Amino acid sequence: MTDPGMTPLEDQLLAALDAGTQIEPPSACGAKLDLDAAYAIAARIAARRRARGERIAGRKIGFTNRTIWPIYGVSAPIWGWMYDSTVRNLPADGRVPLPRVPEPRIEPEIAFGFRASPAPGMGPRELAACLDWVAHGVEIVGSVFPGWKLTAADAVAGFAMHGAYWLGPKVPADDFPGGGHEALERFTLTLEGPGERHVGQASDVLGGPLHALARLVDETARMPGAGPIRPGEVVTTGTLTDARPVAPGQRWRTRFQGVGLAGLEIEFTAAPDRSEPGGAC
Repeated sequence: MTDPGMTPLEDQLLAALDAGTQIEPPSACGAKLDLDAAYAIAARIAARRRARGERIAGRKIGFTNRTIWPIYGVSAPIWGWMYDSTVRNLPADGRVPLPRVPEPRIEPEIAFGFRASPAPGMGPRELAACLDWVAHGVEIVGSVFPGWKLTAADAVAGFAMHGAYWLGPKVPADDFPGGGHEALERFTLTLEGPGERHVGQASDVLGGPLHALARLVDETARMPGAGPIRPGEVVTTGTLTDARPVAPGQRWRTRFQGVGLAGLEIEFTAAPDRSEPGGAC
């Protein structure tokens, strides 16, 4: 049933999210959707999700990796919410269910926890002083739009493509080895999966994860009612390699050079089946 407080597009997006299905992107349906309008849609959907019991756990930044902008036809980052239903600590055995999202892909990322709210205009050193911990994790993203054919505004309306986030061990920010904020601008990460290997640099993510955080802090006001990042929130700063297709039964691993973070080993299991139909234009 359509919620009277939502537009047909918003109701279709939420129904597709719940069913793990796809709809045509607004840009393919004749909608003239700019980023401000897309963030307004995202804000209304987030309010609906909170009303039904989901709690916001933090925020994700998408499209921070400038090396992959041509692949997706974008030219700037976006951001969206993460929830207590989608953010988890990686278990010791590394076995996790792959979320039931369409066309899932894996993204190796750096995540931050906060002890103080960062403010617009802060530089990397000031932002680092706001951190409670630093962690490596992987995000599973999915495209509610077929074939990952979308605009940046489509992506914002489509939950910023967020499916799930698995957090590795948290390193206290005060004990972060390797030079603190400087190390977060210079490391290399390798992602390995079945028959493939990909290498990313910290600098690919807008110059480094703390630079990506600075962009989020400045852009947060673009979403109505979003408010500043609060102590206790989790913020993940975008993929360090291209997002790679992933499937149940696969094993993936990450390795770092140049920063005091351990890599992860993950095995994906199948998620419970969902077969409800999605929406359309």
